[in-house]
Parts: sequence; structure tokens; C-alpha cells
Amino acid sequence: MKLIETHAHIYLKEFADDLPEVVERAQESGVARIYMPNVDETTIDAMLAVADRYKGYCLPTMGLHPCSVKKDFEKQLYLVEEWLSKGGFTAVGEIGTDLYWDKTFWAEQQEAFNIQVEWARKANLPVIIHCRESINETIELVHKLAYGKGIFHCFTGNVDQAKQITELGFKLGIGGVATFKNGGMEPVLEQIPLEHFVLETDSPYLAPVPHRGKRNEPAYLPQIVQKMAEVKQCTIQEVTEKTTATALNLFEHA
Repeated sequence: MKLIETHAHIYLKEFADDLPEVVERAQESGVARIYMPNVDETTIDAMLAVADRYKGYCLPTMGLHPCSVKKDFEKQLYLVEEWLSKGGFTAVGEIGTDLYWDKTFWAEQQEAFNIQVEWARKANLPVIIHCRESINETIELVHKLAYGKGIFHCFTGNVDQAKQITELGFKLGIGGVATFKNGGMEPVLEQIPLEHFVLETDSPYLAPVPHRGKRNEPAYLPQIVQKMAEVKQCTIQEVTEKTTATALNLFEHA
């Protein structure tokens, strides 16, 4: 069983004490590759250190997270652009919008998002999009930009939103929320074809059942696969093969 973890922040302090064990458990669980989205300038060194330690297995992306977009976002973006120009990154991310935590810099978030998507277009890289409490707004932004290559990370929207996103060319990142009793993801999993999904944990956040409330890690991807197979009434192997093919096609053809 070869699983692709498309979104894990295993370079954060939550993994400082046992990263080798975390990676070993991931490998034992069938995880063949881990993509690591950046957050901001404070996470770059740690992320690159993990990527260097596990070359070819833990792969870095580069971007500025919307929750880190403040008044100085242009300075932050300059640093992101500088790193992207060096090459070696598999996507532009984690980028996007967030209206859950703070609406103060909404205009700046949109500008930062637009700029980073244009960088992805020029580099022919996928984008990893964060859109907490801002799915409709982000769909509108993407529609205007006319760039449909990437993942709507941690998708928790409805069927109509999922269809809009997939029609634009994007994939839906499915994680631990799909296993929550009141997660509301069953209609999306039922009605959207399997080839539009990729797997993620968003470690260390949003651990799936039965680990909910604990630190998440890539080794928990099989719980998400099992839930998807149950809802779609297909085999675990089918979920694995299709999500892996989708993820590899997205990242390797960049």
C-alpha cells in the first residue's frame, strides 16, 4: 500500500523529540512520500532541515500562509520569491485565505495570494491552498486568476463547492475531518469521483478518529483511506491507487 501524504508540517516543534520514529511509523503504514508546506519565514530552516535529512521522502514546498500575512507581507513575499528562485520546491504553498482567525488583513491576504499564484503559474508548480471560513471567496479568486493546478487543502465544504473547485482543475485534500462523526464530509465523498481526491493529515493538527484530540502524524493516513472506502463502497486498494496516482501526477508533472 503506497500512500502519498500531501500535507504535513512534521518540521514543527511538536515533532522535535521523536521525528525519526514519526517517519518510521509513516513508512511502516505505507506512506511513500510526505509533502511539507511552508508557513512563513520562521519555519523555512526547520522545514529544509527535515527535507535534507530525509531526501526524496520529505519534500518541501514554499509559500506564505495567509495567517502570517500582516502589514509586512511584501517583505515576507520577497523572501518566498527568493527561495523559489533557487529551485527544489515541489509546490507553492501553503498559501490562500483565512477569515476564521483574523479579518484585519483581508485585502493583504488576497494580494499575497494573487502574487503567489502568479509565481506558481510562471514556474508551472501546483499551489496548496488554505481557505478556512473563506471557500467561496477563494473559489472566486482562483476563478479570476484562471490557474487550475493544485490542492484545496483540508477541504470541508459542500458538494456544490467541491464541484466548482474540481471544475476549475483543482484536487480536494481529504484529511481527518472526514472521519469525524459530525464532519459532514460523507455527501462530498459519495458524490465526487475518487480521482479528484488526494490524502493529507495536516499534521500535527486534526488527527482522525480514533486519535482525535491527539497529535496527528502521517502514519494515520490509513484511517482516512478506510473511511473513504467505506463511504464510497469501494476497496481500500482502489482509494490508495487512485489518490496516489492523482497526487503523483500533480506533483511530478510540475
